[in-house]
Amino acid sequence: METRVLGRTNTDVSAIGFGAWQIGADWGQVDQDDALAALHAAVEAGTTFFDTADVYGDGRSEQLVGQLLKDHPHITVATKMGRRLDQDPANYNPDNFRAWNDRSRTNLGVDTLDLVQLHCPPSQVIAADTVFDDLDRMVEEGRMRAYGVSVETCDQALAAIARPGVATVQIILNAFRHKPLERVLPAAKAAGVGIIARVPLASGLLSGKFTARTAFADDDHRAFNRTGQAFDRGETFSGLDYDTGLAAVERLRPLVPQGTTMAQFALRWILDQDGVSTVIPGARNADQARANATAASLPPLPATAHTGIRDVYDELVRPHVHHLW
Repeated sequence: METRVLGRTNTDVSAIGFGAWQIGADWGQVDQDDALAALHAAVEAGTTFFDTADVYGDGRSEQLVGQLLKDHPHITVATKMGRRLDQDPANYNPDNFRAWNDRSRTNLGVDTLDLVQLHCPPSQVIAADTVFDDLDRMVEEGRMRAYGVSVETCDQALAAIARPGVATVQIILNAFRHKPLERVLPAAKAAGVGIIARVPLASGLLSGKFTARTAFADDDHRAFNRTGQAFDRGETFSGLDYDTGLAAVERLRPLVPQGTTMAQFALRWILDQDGVSTVIPGARNADQARANATAASLPPLPATAHTGIRDVYDELVRPHVHHLW
């Protein structure tokens, strides 16, 4: 597995990581044995970076990753905090930070967390000096080695990158979300900030396996959050309406090299973008985890594929998402 430096953490991590939202909640039921098998298969395939959050399954995801960490203490684990309460800037205070931090350390079974990210906070929080002063103190206290920010918008990403203590920025980047390529990735590279690319398969659209007849469980965000009923709608299908997404996938399908899956093709496209540190697809089982990891061993996509992806984005996707995030 190719490794890359994760921004200001100065830690080498696998180019393909593991996004552990799916094994926590909001993606339909994932059996615990399947979840653990997926995690272990990812490690066996060379994955060393695992991303979770304290609200994924109300701690279930962190606890599962914590079990993995006991067997594989060499891996790097990033978690997130800030969404256990309403997204009121007043809730981003030292007492809540430490309570959330204590809970994550317990769930993961560690004294010091590798990386803690603010979990898509309001823009006012990213603009608050006191928030980052306190995060610096938490590093000094030994609660965590580094901190970052997971964001919804490119403007939020740029504000976070400007903070001298921010080690990483996590942002949605995929074949249906090109806006970060314009300013965010160049700014992060210049500042030495790591980029963690999340929602890389557009909630599974870019797996190429969905059709107009695909049904999602009631507890799957792809059923209950299509218009942002529960959280930012950009988290579901990257903010693209489902039918447009299906049409875009069909336009992309002829570009996929023989012997490569659509999902691997989509992951390789992200890896080809200058400035990306790691990509964090989710997986429901061991086979998915292994297939995702394989994308890192594929050669860079040819220029014709990159041009084709850009054309599909410009014609079908850009009008729906580019101005929003």
